[in-house]
Amino acid sequence: MIWQCKPTLLAISVMLLSGCASDLNSSQRMQAPNNMPQQWQQEASSSALKVQEQWLTQLQNPTLNKFVQQALKNNQQLLQTSYDVEIQKQQLIVSGAALWPSLDLSTRTSRSKDNRPVSYDNASSVSLNLTYEVDLWGKLSDAKREANLNYLAQQARFEQAKQQLVADVVTGWFDVVTAQQLLDLFKRREANAQQNLDIIESGYRQGINEALDVYLARNELNNERSRIATQTASLSASARVLERLLGEYPKGAITASSDLPVINTDIPLGLPSELITRKPTLRASWYELLAADASLAYAHKQRFPSLDLTASLSDSTDRVSDLFSPSSLAWSLLGSISAPLFEGGRLKANEEIARLNTQKQEQLYLQTLYDAFGDVENAISQQQSLKAQYTSTLEAQENALAAEQLSFEQYQSGLVTYTTVLDAQDRSFDAQSSLIDIKNQLIANRINLHIALGGDFAKPSSELKSNNDEN
Repeated sequence: MIWQCKPTLLAISVMLLSGCASDLNSSQRMQAPNNMPQQWQQEASSSALKVQEQWLTQLQNPTLNKFVQQALKNNQQLLQTSYDVEIQKQQLIVSGAALWPSLDLSTRTSRSKDNRPVSYDNASSVSLNLTYEVDLWGKLSDAKREANLNYLAQQARFEQAKQQLVADVVTGWFDVVTAQQLLDLFKRREANAQQNLDIIESGYRQGINEALDVYLARNELNNERSRIATQTASLSASARVLERLLGEYPKGAITASSDLPVINTDIPLGLPSELITRKPTLRASWYELLAADASLAYAHKQRFPSLDLTASLSDSTDRVSDLFSPSSLAWSLLGSISAPLFEGGRLKANEEIARLNTQKQEQLYLQTLYDAFGDVENAISQQQSLKAQYTSTLEAQENALAAEQLSFEQYQSGLVTYTTVLDAQDRSFDAQSSLIDIKNQLIANRINLHIALGGDFAKPSSELKSNNDEN
């Protein structure tokens, strides 16, 4: 009776499997959104050129290169991500093992005593068992495919983590340089305020200046010393951030004596469509979507019959030396088919969970894609804004420095009050500190733009390819 029902059961299963495969193929054919622009909204003349790789070499800073290598070797968070890759690799081996037969060897030796009459019995047995589940519907292949895609996704996440770490190290280094330059500026301001106070106190003793001017000059000197104390703490904090990125103890001992380079040239932006395959984050999200798709196929095929083959070779004797004697060996070969008939809706619910998770992952991929586009657009806009700010602030600094010098000269000549001098000094200080900050922002934004575009800091990363021929 069972064999008579088997053809009908197989036919129904094939029909169900075909319907599932149709849904899966339609999901795999998902492409980039139709409303994706051909050019970036903030279009530049170099937008169609290939995105630059090895952007770190453009900085030409040996110290920075040394810090990057140290961070890639010692950063604890990156090392954790690398272990995740290895764990996922082992998980791939585990999933692939289900496609192979399982061979087990078991042995047993016992000795017993009977007192009526006294006798001893020895027994030894050995068995070799081979089990194999036939991948009749491709269920086990789907499980391996899911593990393979998760492994590729983890590799892509590790690649993105490396690029982000390098960007953070470079940004952290220039934050230290910026903090050091601001500290040097405050110290120059302190020396200038001390010089002004000495001149004003000398004039006060000669009856030329008023006591109010002396108080104002002393107040300005104290303000500069307060700024120095605050900036010293800020420099130590920036150094600690960089030291943690390098995997070191945060002792705040890193110092920087280099200058902030002015990088105001345009970089190739590439095309929006190229970002999908170039940026590791997007590749990881796409692989995760395909893995969810494979999980849905596996959950669906769990409802189909399974075919298991079992073979065993055994022997039992009272002496160990007689085991595996050709005359006493026993063997068996068994094939079994099992099919779920009633599970209380468990398998159906698991399939629906996998289907909903696939749809969720598809929306997550689209969100990641649009966020990546937004990061590029924002970085381009910010770059244009910072260039304009730098040009204006540079001119403002030149004018403010000239006004500061002229106001003090006029004060000594009795043409203006000391409050005018203080106002000119404040404007000069704001212009100089703003210029330092803008130069740092230009560098940080340029690095962020490289990361947003998927440009690699070193050699171009090879495209991660799946071991599954279907991908």
